[in-house]
Amino acid sequence: MSNELADLLFPNVDKTPEDYLKMYPPRECPAYRLAPSPTGYLHLGNFYSAFIQFTEATKNGGIFYIRLEDTDQKREKADAGEIAYKGLVSFGVTPHEGYRGDSLSEIGDYGPYVQSKRIFIYQTFAKDLVRRGNAFPCFCEATQSKQEVLEKRETEGIQEKDPCRDLTVEQIKQKLPAEFAIRLRSKGDGTKSRIVVDLFKGEREVKENCKDIILLKRNGIPPYALGHMVDDILMRTSKVIRGEDWYSSLPAHIELFEAAGFKPIQYGHNPLICTIDTTTGNKRKLSKRLDAYADMRYYAEVGYPVEAVHEYLLTLANSDFELWRIANPDKPLRDFPFSLDKVGSNNPIFDLQKLDSISKNIIAKKTCAQINKEVADFFKGKNIDLEKVYKILAIDRETEKPRKDIAKYSDILTEYDFLFNVPEKRGDDSLLEYMGEKIKDAPGNIKKAVRLALTGQDKGPDLYAIMQILGEAEVVKRLSK
Repeated sequence: MSNELADLLFPNVDKTPEDYLKMYPPRECPAYRLAPSPTGYLHLGNFYSAFIQFTEATKNGGIFYIRLEDTDQKREKADAGEIAYKGLVSFGVTPHEGYRGDSLSEIGDYGPYVQSKRIFIYQTFAKDLVRRGNAFPCFCEATQSKQEVLEKRETEGIQEKDPCRDLTVEQIKQKLPAEFAIRLRSKGDGTKSRIVVDLFKGEREVKENCKDIILLKRNGIPPYALGHMVDDILMRTSKVIRGEDWYSSLPAHIELFEAAGFKPIQYGHNPLICTIDTTTGNKRKLSKRLDAYADMRYYAEVGYPVEAVHEYLLTLANSDFELWRIANPDKPLRDFPFSLDKVGSNNPIFDLQKLDSISKNIIAKKTCAQINKEVADFFKGKNIDLEKVYKILAIDRETEKPRKDIAKYSDILTEYDFLFNVPEKRGDDSLLEYMGEKIKDAPGNIKKAVRLALTGQDKGPDLYAIMQILGEAEVVKRLSK
């Protein structure tokens, strides 16, 4: 124990972790969370993690909350937290508790849910770690670049023991009031292994942690390691589900829990959604820079229905979903027996064509009232003749074999462009002489020529219905040119 050093480093911290544990009592139901950093848009991978946790919480009478981890001030971008929250809500994942964007007050009894408002709490836990002898002050300045650190690891091995870990209390007194960081006093030596159990990977043997990781930066703000541990303890998170890219940090995080006197939380590292690189042909992670559909705003901007995105993600999350859907084509998604146990550990490949196929089926099954509302919402504020759109979308709708022309609502502008613009692809310009016949009874070659002249397409919805939507004057005008 090092009470003297703890009081020396944190003279203004007068609470203990036990004080905060009393303030945040155990929950009566399981709790899951998404903890985005406001450093950019809501990534599809983050939404995927949120979606599976929200689905699990909903199935088991639990709660899903959002916590904003805004301690990386250098990379923070304006409105990123608001974008993340709205991105979740717009695609049907509305947190039951927590941060709700910058324009709404947070809800719940375990806040504040923004890390920058919890700094004193983190310092309390850091002080306790020093008191336990499991953390120490580091006065070294960060003079090495990331590349230099990586090269050092290659040449000197994986041990990363900080030179300040052996300073005496007297030596520390002499260095104060200089700024300092707080580091974990790791007990690992880089040679031993330990067994960990991951929700998705199962039981694995991993190298124990041997790094004196930073717990508080020189400005008193915690990086992810201490911040998430403290918050998940106090907010009574049941399981931490995060991307597979965090898996290598697991030994350090487990050691930190143990150093603070807590049983490590159960972690699950969901597989990262990947894509096939069109240049190399190799599998890679979805890229913010290269893949427009990595940004959840893309799905709203092009008009994918919420149900289509959910259904597609379920095909990635639970391998038995597709067989269930074949056996239950008309059942709502809430009836599917989703389980975290079925998530698996393989990295799924994102398939936009498969999403389109799923979405076409979902849009085709919507009633006229449902699709009219969603189309009106999508085109709100845009100069478009919605009455024409409603009419063409009504063709063959609510029948045994509904049309499957569009995968997303922006497709309306391309698939049914002829409603708004005279097509360039015209065919025979002498079609008006045939219009004495009834179009329903006209020979096939004439119908095809008329369709081509009116729509620029050689197939599509019922031609007679299209002519009614366009109106006699427009039909005559297009056929006369």
